[in-house]
Amino acid sequence: MSGADAPEILAAYDAVRSDKDETNWLLISYAAATGNQLVLSKTGTGGLAELVDELDDGQVQYAYVRVEYANDAESKRVKFALIVWIGQGTKVMRKARVSIEAGAVKKVLSHFSVQVDADDKRDLSEADIVARLRKAGGADYNGGRG
Repeated sequence: MSGADAPEILAAYDAVRSDKDETNWLLISYAAATGNQLVLSKTGTGGLAELVDELDDGQVQYAYVRVEYANDAESKRVKFALIVWIGQGTKVMRKARVSIEAGAVKKVLSHFSVQVDADDKRDLSEADIVARLRKAGGADYNGGRG
């Protein structure tokens, strides 16, 4: 097993999903340069911007983030995104296994509205992810203007 279901990962996942916990993201990395053992590398309360700063250009990492946005003055939505990060400096063999190993992560981090595959931090702007979440959510109260 990859370790995606380790107790500390499950606890961090529950924290990100909880309305009563300030934790709003988690980051899973590989324990070593070879092998498929996954470990919880970090959690945070600073949202997507803080998470993006933690991504490693030389690694594959899996992130789970809580995104809150307003539809209008009276309503706020909470959605979750799974980010599959493949840093541009990642070794070829690690990249080749992402589709297989991401499956184990998705079984554990199973409740998300969108999956974002990225290899460049510029692909992870909050505005772009909110736009994708709005589209995935069906209701768009901004006339499609994200």
